Amino acid sequence: MSVTASAHRRDEYLQATRIAVEPDRVQVELDLTAGISVAEAVIRDIDRDGSGVISGDEARRYATAVVKAVRLDVDRRPLQVELINVTVPELGAIRNGEGVIRLELSARLPALAAGAHQIFFLNAHRADIGVYLANALAPVNPRIAIVAQRRDVAQREITIDYALTASSVTGARMLLPLGALVVLSLAAFGWMRERPTL
Repeated sequence: MSVTASAHRRDEYLQATRIAVEPDRVQVELDLTAGISVAEAVIRDIDRDGSGVISGDEARRYATAVVKAVRLDVDRRPLQVELINVTVPELGAIRNGEGVIRLELSARLPALAAGAHQIFFLNAHRADIGVYLANALAPVNPRIAIVAQRRDVAQREITIDYALTASSVTGARMLLPLGALVVLSLAAFGWMRERPTL
């Protein structure tokens, strides 16, 4: 029997990660859903002034704390993870165990050669109450092929093996100057033939 993300236990903080690998960057979408019995603890972490309303600054401050608890590597080299966006639902939805806090993260990849590469992701946020899911998304760019995914038992960690193929743009860029040279050469040849002799 399959268990959906919405059927998590009341005393758990479900943290579901989806990772999209592109040739030049990694995009991470992280959904955080607190169970009813741990919702107040999560709300206290976000609503620092206890006003009952989550301000934009409070949402970003909480998201920044989450980012500090994650690790993202390519080929065992750490990447700089940037917070792109955070969405926090109404507190009532969080208390009911239905509100999803969504973080959108991004990390730029260094220039990588064509061939085999590896992405490693670790989420250590609220390990005291957290339960985790992690998956790689199907690539959109045809240059990327996911070869394998490996997770630890808790799914706090995921390793994604992928293959990167060479860009066809490089070849096209090399052909453009060559084509221009041929055109210029033919034009010059025609111009020389048409010039009157002295």
